[in-house]
Amino acid sequence: MLECCGIMTDMKTPKQLERYFKGAANHWRIAILVEVERNEGVAVYEITEKLEANFKTISQHTKALVHAGLLNKKYQGRNVVHSLSPYGKMFLKFLKTF
Repeated sequence: MLECCGIMTDMKTPKQLERYFKGAANHWRIAILVEVERNEGVAVYEITEKLEANFKTISQHTKALVHAGLLNKKYQGRNVVHSLSPYGKMFLKFLKTF
């Protein structure tokens, strides 16, 4: 719980919020979040094709998004598929208000 203006709230701490903002602070990462929202359970190579990007670049950015708590990853055979975490969904909703 965070106290703000004498009111207790369930808002994340500034340090927790920083993790989410830093995690998405890149145009590739925002594009990845949007693509995963459109195509839940998408593999890294599919994101790469859709965004016309380098596989290594997308792989690094998805790893950062997973670390930030905005994406979930799941292994399916040799592929790694991604879905939005609950925080990823909230974060994208927030981005769409801009």
